[in-house]
Amino acid sequence: MFPRLLAYPLAAFPLGALLLVACSTPAPVKPVNLPRENYAYAQSYLIRLIEKEMADNNVTGLSIALVDDQKLVWSSGFGYSDAENKVPATPRTAYRVGSIAKLITATAAMQMAERGQMDIDQPLARYLPEFSIKSRFHSAGPITPRNIMSHHSGLPANFLKGMLSKKPRYFTTLVKDVQDEYVPYPPNFVFAYSNLGVTLLGAAIERASGQDYSHHINQSLFNPLGMRDSYFSSQPGLKGYSGGKVSEVLPLRDLPSGGLVSSVEDLGSFVKMVFADGRTGNRQILQPGTLAEMFRPQNDRVPLDINLRMGLGWMLDSSEVKGGGVAASHGGSLLNFHSELMILPEYKLGVVVAANSAGAQGVVKKIAAEALKLLLEAKTGIVQPEKPETSAPGFATAKTINTGYFDTVVGLIKVDSQFGNLNAELMGHSFRLAPHSDGWFGVKYNLLGLFPVSLSPLDDIRLAMTRIGGRDVLVGSMGNETTLVGEKLQPPSAREVLIDYVGKYELVNQDMGVTPTSLALHYEDGMFIAECTFAQLPNIVLRVGINPISDTEALISGLGSSRGETVRMFKDKTGKHMVFSGLEMRKIN
Repeated sequence: MFPRLLAYPLAAFPLGALLLVACSTPAPVKPVNLPRENYAYAQSYLIRLIEKEMADNNVTGLSIALVDDQKLVWSSGFGYSDAENKVPATPRTAYRVGSIAKLITATAAMQMAERGQMDIDQPLARYLPEFSIKSRFHSAGPITPRNIMSHHSGLPANFLKGMLSKKPRYFTTLVKDVQDEYVPYPPNFVFAYSNLGVTLLGAAIERASGQDYSHHINQSLFNPLGMRDSYFSSQPGLKGYSGGKVSEVLPLRDLPSGGLVSSVEDLGSFVKMVFADGRTGNRQILQPGTLAEMFRPQNDRVPLDINLRMGLGWMLDSSEVKGGGVAASHGGSLLNFHSELMILPEYKLGVVVAANSAGAQGVVKKIAAEALKLLLEAKTGIVQPEKPETSAPGFATAKTINTGYFDTVVGLIKVDSQFGNLNAELMGHSFRLAPHSDGWFGVKYNLLGLFPVSLSPLDDIRLAMTRIGGRDVLVGSMGNETTLVGEKLQPPSAREVLIDYVGKYELVNQDMGVTPTSLALHYEDGMFIAECTFAQLPNIVLRVGINPISDTEALISGLGSSRGETVRMFKDKTGKHMVFSGLEMRKIN
């Protein structure tokens, strides 16, 4: 569970999400005694679950496909693809499936590797000669297609300027745009999800193939697989919804990492190819050995990744479906659209879920996981345990969590002490950290900010501090899975560099697509904290620590995606400015 959550920039650490789950109405009762290889009961259960989840989360349209080896055992649509014109969602409804595009790009790169057109262990610049980016890690190894596909390239998460522009430029312009940026990490240092990296890999595929990227993918994958509803587009003209109403669908520049449009049946065809050892009909799309390499964990020797495992393009998780072996997956999120593709390669079972509504991110993940568990039970008789293991695994260097700021996957958590108790503030909620004898801490919700109460989902979470690679980090455990949650932040040593930049800001170059409703730099408890809000993300305040490293540069504090990246500061006759990811901000007070 934790590794999959970490992979999505907009996904939250489960504290807030689990609180919502605990307060919702009970899920439909799971059917018992499923007949072997009869999926009728699974279908009946999933229909009720989908209808409930759609109603609870105001989801307008959703489609699902279930695959058993070479059979599409069930596919269906629910609600509407176009509610205003009463167009129902079907298995062939086209959705923006976001980052599932990364599986297609990785597959295309591995096809080129088989043909000798690309060596995934050679520097990316070999296939994209004009690519360069600044680095403070002068002894680090090269950025390669392999470490890009496993999100260990060290590249920034995004280049925000123009990413969601109303008039997006072609994605290959990124190659020049990033030449003045810095990598936040050396390659193979920590898992750091990077849309930018996969988009640059797509540019390398375009260059090496001598074809337009979309045309190349059509010829090498979509046409052979019969994926007639699939294409790449910055502006596909589909309707997305938020709160049951049509919501603005923003264009996306970065096609190879997030611009895929597809249907659940088309993606089911892709899954069938994977289960057929890379074949479709009489054509070999990928060799079996290539697929095996894509499913092989690439980051076993990265200490900061702890239990998180990444293949090439695929996220790997052995805890999601008990008894099913490794679950390989990828999801996608684009504000109004959410999707999830999840498979059990060992048993050749798969599910694809896609939805067209802002509130569907947790929905598609929940439905996909439940569907895969039911498929496994129906095919093999393997039943999921009623309650997952709750004991945290041993951690030799686990130590007491102390007070201060921690950067995590959802921004800053402030831990303070009151009346001898540790409390954590997260997304406007307060939690009690209760020590256990094994050095770990349990989590309880502070009702009204004062009274700790037990909520069953939170009871399964354990937190601890430890030291890895010279960094004080916060780790989290649920069941037998442990992963990096965040890093303990230290007060900046050069306070005077940034103190004049504290205040409110406005964007100078508005080429962003989404306009912040507020931008500010605060100085709190000896820490510099950048804060922003967006109309498209209501009730969410994004907060990160900023640490100056010179008179003109600072770093985003923490570990992982969007952390370690560089902020530039300068002054001119118009005032004080900060530049991040191509976006220029000017202080207004």
